[in-house]
Amino acid sequence: MTNSPMGRSSNTDDRPARPDAPCARPVNRLATEDSPYLRQHAHNPVDWFPWSEEALERARVQDKPIFLSIGYSACHWCHVMERESFDDPETARILNEHFVSIKVDREERPDLDEIFMTAVQMMTGQGGWPLSVFLTPAGRPFFGGTYFPPKDAHGLPSFKRVLKAVSEAWQLQRAQAEQVGEQIARALQLSLTTASGGRDAVGDDVLALAAAQLNVQFDPTWGGFGGPPKFPMPGTISFLLRQYQRTGDRPLLDMATLTLERMACGGIHDQIGGGFHRYATDARWLVPHFEKMLYDNAQLAGVYLEAWQATGKELFRQVAMGTLDYALRELLDRGGGFHSSQDADSEGEEGKFYLWKVEEIYDILGREEGAFFCQYYGASEEGNFQGANILHVPQGPEVFAERWGISEQQLQQRLAVLRQKMLAARSRRVPPFKDDKVLSSWNGLMISALARGYQVSGQQRYLEAAERAASFVLERMVRDGRLLHTYRGAEQGEGASKLPGYLDDYAEISAALLDLYEASFDPHWLQHANRLAQRMLTEFWDWQHGGLFYTSPAHDTPLVRSKTFQDSSVPSGNATAAMVLLRLSKLLDKREYFLKAEKLLQAAAEQVRTQPMAYLSLLCAADFYLRPTKQIVIAGRRQQADTRKLLQAVFSRFIPNKVVAMAEPEGGPDPQCPAVPAAAGKPMISAKATAYLCQGHTCSHPVTEASELEELLDGST
Repeated sequence: MTNSPMGRSSNTDDRPARPDAPCARPVNRLATEDSPYLRQHAHNPVDWFPWSEEALERARVQDKPIFLSIGYSACHWCHVMERESFDDPETARILNEHFVSIKVDREERPDLDEIFMTAVQMMTGQGGWPLSVFLTPAGRPFFGGTYFPPKDAHGLPSFKRVLKAVSEAWQLQRAQAEQVGEQIARALQLSLTTASGGRDAVGDDVLALAAAQLNVQFDPTWGGFGGPPKFPMPGTISFLLRQYQRTGDRPLLDMATLTLERMACGGIHDQIGGGFHRYATDARWLVPHFEKMLYDNAQLAGVYLEAWQATGKELFRQVAMGTLDYALRELLDRGGGFHSSQDADSEGEEGKFYLWKVEEIYDILGREEGAFFCQYYGASEEGNFQGANILHVPQGPEVFAERWGISEQQLQQRLAVLRQKMLAARSRRVPPFKDDKVLSSWNGLMISALARGYQVSGQQRYLEAAERAASFVLERMVRDGRLLHTYRGAEQGEGASKLPGYLDDYAEISAALLDLYEASFDPHWLQHANRLAQRMLTEFWDWQHGGLFYTSPAHDTPLVRSKTFQDSSVPSGNATAAMVLLRLSKLLDKREYFLKAEKLLQAAAEQVRTQPMAYLSLLCAADFYLRPTKQIVIAGRRQQADTRKLLQAVFSRFIPNKVVAMAEPEGGPDPQCPAVPAAAGKPMISAKATAYLCQGHTCSHPVTEASELEELLDGST
């Protein structure tokens, strides 16, 4: 989905003030909300409500239809519609007179976003943000769309014309509108609650079909799948890497690596500060939509690490490290969690923070180094975006180094110095607005990426950041054993968590704690993962029908409590939950977890076969289920050199279907923690760190040399 059905636009209007900035303008109810996105609308003349029983009761008592607007802080077109319509007194008058208006942050309430996005797609065939939906007083959607302009344009009616038409239809054709609402509600029940059934789980034939469909969609010149706009789709790359590892089919690897290389060299990749923008508007990955999302960068860091493990290509490792460093520099909350996003706009202009003119570069670097820098990063006097330059890498570093008569190592060293100077200069610009709420699920994705970054690089700062973020979530975002969805406030010296956690929150935090255990081998993280998994089953498993998890908790979600497993911009909660249960079943020897995951894969199988490309995260879980798991145990002390060498042999390889445990000798760092079942009965041999590899029902002889372990890992199937 894109932010709008329209094309790109530059803006010269000022962005809304920061939510906490003093302002003399009157405020509405959104001023007291925690969400930065809602607070950005606090000074609109629209009589906004947050989603609440008060708002729904107002609609029922006044017998008015509801106008529901859903967006998020980093959404460029959401802010355009605000400036054009919600700040307009005449538009506000119509809304206030004829509707009860509700504003929702989709990141706070993904359940509402899923339901009403699905409804709009049913009604119009497309969706996106801002999402504009009209509901009956009973909460049934009967009309909707996305962005509406202030005047008729681009084949779209003006927002005022839409409001007047909907109001008239409600007054003159109410029965028809209510009938549409009932039909949509019934359709949502069918669409978002998948029937459980089937005895066979997803098989290799479905994995092969998904790979074949991706091959048809693949752009062999620029990478990616389908035409513009192009999204990074890290789950797709991760799936392809797993299928290459399984089959040895080289084109699968080539699709993955070409896409990663093209993205790394494109404007979608922030060449100065690291990290990735949301998506590219063109086929070449050159012109991005400039917002940066925590979930994109967490997933991309992880998949670039996987690609390095699969290929050894240093570019992939460097891009992953740069992405993690970006998150630590720009998104880290002082309490240890990670903020949600950075906006596309700064000073009222899209992308201004990231654009460069040649003279600016010369002023910072000098003429000689500036010319060198401009040539490498494709900057020209005429520019490539609105008279300025989006930095990118138009030719490979090996070609450029040869042209300049230097080695690639010398090239990278020289560029690193220049990038630091450019980053320092950019830091003095007005930065994009940052949405500083902390979301459990997205933090889980980043904790996983940091833990894997430590596994690959050995850089302690990644492990420390992952542990601090995990502690932040477990200490500040858990109440009475239940995970909460959102937190905001540590930057202001106080903070509050709210909203019951969703399946995504439980699944991603559990997965993150598993990754953190396999990086630090502190058994406390594994114990927390197990507790959350048990709570996840209690709160979300459909105990009546079986086979799938509900995606939302049992709170005020209207119309339907969904059970979906289709990926969006993040992996589906059911897919991540299945993978968590499979991994825990191996580490903790819990057969019941394996059986739950198996039931989930069986329940999903029929639907996945119809459109496998939509369920790639679930197919990754199916791949783990279908193949023997490599159970790797290292007996030794965590920080000793011989132990680290054995771990390096493991983590320098792409072994997706594995679990790793540590068996420490008596008197280890925490003798109070019970041993991990997978590591039980596996001692050190001759006082040396020792590796054990079991697969299926077969275990290899224990080894004490890294070279021996490498042979075992490379020789196992």
